[in-house]
Amino acid sequence: MKSINVVIHGASGRVGQVLVNNLYREPALKLVGAVDIKVPADKLVLGDGSWIPFSADLEKVLSDTRPDVMVDFSLAQASMPAARTAAKKQVNLVIGTTGLTADNLREIETLADSHKICAVVAANFALGAVLMMHFAKLAAKYLDSAEIIELHHNLKADAPSGTALSTARVMAAYRGKPFSQAVDEGKNYPSRGQRVEGVAIHSVRLPGLMAHQEVLFGGPGQTLSIRHDTINRECYIPGVLLAIQEVVRRRGLIQGLDKLLDL
Repeated sequence: MKSINVVIHGASGRVGQVLVNNLYREPALKLVGAVDIKVPADKLVLGDGSWIPFSADLEKVLSDTRPDVMVDFSLAQASMPAARTAAKKQVNLVIGTTGLTADNLREIETLADSHKICAVVAANFALGAVLMMHFAKLAAKYLDSAEIIELHHNLKADAPSGTALSTARVMAAYRGKPFSQAVDEGKNYPSRGQRVEGVAIHSVRLPGLMAHQEVLFGGPGQTLSIRHDTINRECYIPGVLLAIQEVVRRRGLIQGLDKLLDL
């Protein structure tokens, strides 16, 4: 079987470094290039002593390496220009960058359709987090009150997190009716969190944290808590591998890793 050639965009980032250190070992893949705005050298030495091109010039890396897939874990302002460049070269997209807007997603869908490629965009590539969202969606139909607490490291650029926003939206869509609101006399106190689809989301940013989310449901005489904790960033590797393997077989935009897990 032909290996899947992969370029990583955002290779110097926290997740990007973990991807580089793990993906080159995968027998079904071939890591052929890395891109980041912060480039200390023109080559990136891998753990086995081999090296791949490393550049801030995405177009040049894509032209030189001709990958099947670009994996993007960067920033929202960098992700969209990269997606446009890769799509024009008919490179499939796996995007884990958070903070993308609805307009961004519509553009990615248009890019995928017009260039006959596939784009997998997910707020979270940890399989446990995807299952957390699925279980929360199922519970949303039966319990009338819900809030989300998401906790991340202090360097995270966006709040609420993409995972928390996606969780609230899938819960509301599956429920099909509004959640009960906490009484605040109509004042909507800021301390009550940001309301998304009737769910209050509370964001915590502290050093020492990584990525954590708890969905809390309440009903008469009972509560239900569904929580996921990221212990280290290697938890993203199985989800990214799944997305890479599937993105070369499909077309169009796929939002959420759950679509690839048949949940």
